[in-house]
Amino acid sequence: MALGSASPRMLRRPLKLRIMEHPENISSPHRGSCLNTPSMSNSSETSSIFKEAWEALKHSLVYFQHHPVGTIAALDHSEEALNYNQVFVRDFIPSALAFLIKGEPEIVKNFLLQTLQLQSRAKMIDRFVLGAGVMPASFKVLHDPAEKVDTINADFGDTAIGRVAPVDSGFWWIILLRAYTKSTGDSSLADLPDCQRAMHLILNLCLSDGFDTFPTLLCADGCCMIDRRMGIYGYPIEIQALFFMALRCALVLLKHDDEGKDFMERITKRLHALSYHLRSYFWLDFSQLNDIYRYKTEEYSHTAVNKFNVMPDSLPDWVFDFMPQCGGYFIGNVSPARMDFRWFSLGNCIAIISSLATPDQSAAIMDLLEARWTELIGEMPLKVCYPAIESHEWQIVTGCDPKNTRWSYHNGGSWPVLLWLLTAACIKTGRPQIAKHAIELAESRLLKDNWPEYYDGKLGRYIGKHAHRFQTWSIAGYLVAKMMLDDPSLVGMVMLEEDKQMIWPPLNRSISCTI
Repeated sequence: MALGSASPRMLRRPLKLRIMEHPENISSPHRGSCLNTPSMSNSSETSSIFKEAWEALKHSLVYFQHHPVGTIAALDHSEEALNYNQVFVRDFIPSALAFLIKGEPEIVKNFLLQTLQLQSRAKMIDRFVLGAGVMPASFKVLHDPAEKVDTINADFGDTAIGRVAPVDSGFWWIILLRAYTKSTGDSSLADLPDCQRAMHLILNLCLSDGFDTFPTLLCADGCCMIDRRMGIYGYPIEIQALFFMALRCALVLLKHDDEGKDFMERITKRLHALSYHLRSYFWLDFSQLNDIYRYKTEEYSHTAVNKFNVMPDSLPDWVFDFMPQCGGYFIGNVSPARMDFRWFSLGNCIAIISSLATPDQSAAIMDLLEARWTELIGEMPLKVCYPAIESHEWQIVTGCDPKNTRWSYHNGGSWPVLLWLLTAACIKTGRPQIAKHAIELAESRLLKDNWPEYYDGKLGRYIGKHAHRFQTWSIAGYLVAKMMLDDPSLVGMVMLEEDKQMIWPPLNRSISCTI
């Protein structure tokens, strides 16, 4: 086998592609504008896209000792494979959800068990030992046809671009374990001693006491989906939202033995502090922006309003035009003397799904999406972050990264995989029409373009210059979004209801408003 990672069943026949028309009109989904979207009312065309997506997803399966253990990152052989011929933990999440919805949980179970075995391996990078709880970023199955033996090589950041260990893999693992348990109704997997130990190791890593005075996690650049240098070092919203969600999932999954109860107590304390911190200091709306604009600096003592000594002159010009009168979002980062005001879609969607965002904040995020439809959705959902950094700032922040030029890749590129997160957030907030409109936009291009990894340009009009085709999580993200929209109850696999015992910060400003 060429890749040494899949069964012959994986490549049994070539994919068939249908050519779809390119969209001509892009507009916000409110005020009846769905009438201006490319029509996908032809059920046969939509059915064909859905069928082709499932065929592509099945082709992406990776086998270990004749059992499926994940999906390959991309089946695009037109360029150098790099690590796209591996199974990534974060990439597999939408694939796993698709298989759970389809009633094929064994694939997900195999993946969860295989990755926890990899977690137990010794992890050394340049003579430095990583924490025992670190989950791999990815793994590759190697097949020796002569010896008829399969082996697995795991990457914990030691071979990754930038040599950064993944912080998000462990969180996604816990979230997926909860989704598996919720979908199947079977708690026996989570109750296994090995699964309990895996959670304990992950929690030990992120709940350890140290010098940090914030309840958020201090992280390196490139430790999450945005896996290249993009100035997210410190306390990126994506990691904080995933951290919050994983902690809440762990509360449900941990056994009520002595060790489990100890972790539950630590989690509860951290969740109260974390929710207060994020809801208070990461939240930005029109009123809060105006407050920051008028901040005084060099304030001392507990009465300080400008707690992080943020300089009002550091406010970027774009944020004043971007912020609507009604709406708001969790900004990218908060640290001493520095706020990253960029919009990051994954963190904001996870905030809604996990109930990190209060009901008012969730509604405000949806208001922002509608008000800034062109900027955040454009012609291909969804901007991974907004806006792009460019010119001298791009040189400094990215280190002149040619893959992260403006409006490309993680620097303002559009990622179809985010469709499933957007759809789940829309359903939870009672705004399914936003997801419907976004899915229709994606359907008009994705199959025709051979399921690219990402799109470039301010509107997401162009296939990414370095994007691989037949990107598995683009395929799976569409499938999950489509199935969730057809059956909103499926969101329950990943959605967490509001915790009534969670402390809400006293917000004196307007969070959103009604039109």
